[in-house]
Amino acid sequence: METLNLLDYSFIVGYLLLTLVIGLWFSRRASENVDEFFLSGRQLPWWIAGTGMVATTFAADTPLAVAGFVAKNGIAGNWVWWTFVSGGMLTVFFFARLWRRAEILTDLEFIELRYSGAAARFLRGFKAIYFGLFINAVIIGWVNLAMFKIIKIMIPELNAELIIAVPTLFKTIYIHTSGTMLTIVALVLLTTFYSGLSGLWGVSITDAVQFVIAMTGCIILAVLAVQSPAVVSAGGLQKALPAWMFDFFPTFSSSGKSITGAVALPFISFAAMAFVQWWSSWYPGSEPGGGGYIAQRMMSAKNEKHSLLATLWFTVAHYCLRPWPWIIVGLVSLVMFPGLPMNQKEDGFVYVMKAVLPPGLKGLLIAAFLAAYMSTLSTHLNWGTSYLINDFYKRFLKTDGDEKHYVTISKITTFLTAAFALYITFFVLDTITGAWEFIIQCGAGTGFVLILRWFWWRLNAWSEITSMVAPFIAFTGLQLFTTITFPFSIFIIVAFTITATLIVTFLTPPTETAQLETFYRTTRVGGRLWKKISKNLPDVESDTGFVMLFVDWALGIIMIYAILFGTGKFIFGDILQGSLYLGAGIIAGSLIFADLNRRGWNNLN
Repeated sequence: METLNLLDYSFIVGYLLLTLVIGLWFSRRASENVDEFFLSGRQLPWWIAGTGMVATTFAADTPLAVAGFVAKNGIAGNWVWWTFVSGGMLTVFFFARLWRRAEILTDLEFIELRYSGAAARFLRGFKAIYFGLFINAVIIGWVNLAMFKIIKIMIPELNAELIIAVPTLFKTIYIHTSGTMLTIVALVLLTTFYSGLSGLWGVSITDAVQFVIAMTGCIILAVLAVQSPAVVSAGGLQKALPAWMFDFFPTFSSSGKSITGAVALPFISFAAMAFVQWWSSWYPGSEPGGGGYIAQRMMSAKNEKHSLLATLWFTVAHYCLRPWPWIIVGLVSLVMFPGLPMNQKEDGFVYVMKAVLPPGLKGLLIAAFLAAYMSTLSTHLNWGTSYLINDFYKRFLKTDGDEKHYVTISKITTFLTAAFALYITFFVLDTITGAWEFIIQCGAGTGFVLILRWFWWRLNAWSEITSMVAPFIAFTGLQLFTTITFPFSIFIIVAFTITATLIVTFLTPPTETAQLETFYRTTRVGGRLWKKISKNLPDVESDTGFVMLFVDWALGIIMIYAILFGTGKFIFGDILQGSLYLGAGIIAGSLIFADLNRRGWNNLN
């Protein structure tokens, strides 16, 4: 069995050393205060902040997941995540400037800027622990497992069982492990070390470098994959696979299974994602209203203009630049490995890597996946720690510490979070199935509040608490008393959650008027649903032009899909349709920037 050679290991070691050097370079700056540690002193330019967003969402499991969608439902299977374009553009035009304007450290701090009372304090503290530690650890764990799978297949010499003797006071404990498992532990420790030292500055700069490495590696892999003997001898991808697999839009036909086991995307799945899921469900990196680490990068930008441009660049790169190499490799995997069981289709991506990469390039691709993996890991560690420190420790446990104390505790918490995530990775996640469907269903309907809390004064902390609890109740009821499963369940859970949220909203007192006025003065959000508050604040110059923002939102959606499909058409040789799509994308983009310039946002520094 062929193993990695010296050139392969040189790529891997060189990448790891580069990452460590960048982290050490920014360590002194990050130690100044928590604002530097978690938000880079709010000085990130748009291209660094936006690239950080796209690098974080490019995890080790992402290419494998996309290859799996393609292998199961053709290219149209990617509508599982393509439908989030609408939510992404909503964040660009409606929320990016508001998050930056709020001048808060985390999106959980927003809770006590917007709401008042004991319910708001509880909500902030609960979310800090729930998302910053538990949900964050599950996400990191799944990313760890994906990297574990890649290393296990690509470097089989690490799979041999190892027995480590650990002496204790009473007896020697023998731990059964493997080189692959120890490699994951070492990578987590290395990433924790540089992200714990360098804060968001180091994380952001390494993210930019890691994104370039990861994309370069995936493009090289895609080119070599389509030139492989298996594809060439079959006459190319389009002759080797059914025609419907290359459709960009779901056909909703009753196409039978092909020899690969793939089937056309069912209409009900597309409807749930296109019309409900994108605005209603909480999903890491695609939160309605732009929360989580996306909000962190927006708040770290230089100003409102850089925040908007960062989010726009992220959306373009996320949907238009990244997926095509993964899609192509997914299609090639069906030609090269048609017999893979349905539950192993994602592994086809790694098998293609192993089959087509010559010595040297194997190391480059492993380095590329390490880059994707470590960028996600470092961001999640920094983001989760920001919740635990700013929204729990500093808010409830020690409110009078100095900046040096909080930075020190932040570094310690980063390591503790990583250790907990490793425990989840190796001792919990192998017992969890369908975790992502579970997260989407148990967050279904939450987006209603996450969006409207900016624009409707009447929502209160109890509204948001209800929107978190109700999906769990509905999901549990469906599991116990019906046979309804995902994606049908989305429609029921969302309807139940919104109904419960509105009932609780009107049965509980509104947020205190003084708190609402403070929020309105800070964000200047504007809109008809704030009239009750804004009429008492005639001196506040609030946002206007919501109609044109909706126009920009629609144009943004057109731009993203046009560039996405135009690029795909060019890749598959349809120059005419590709040109028409790209032309439409350019026109939509030009209209957007013309409107932004008319608003004077180009004058911001």
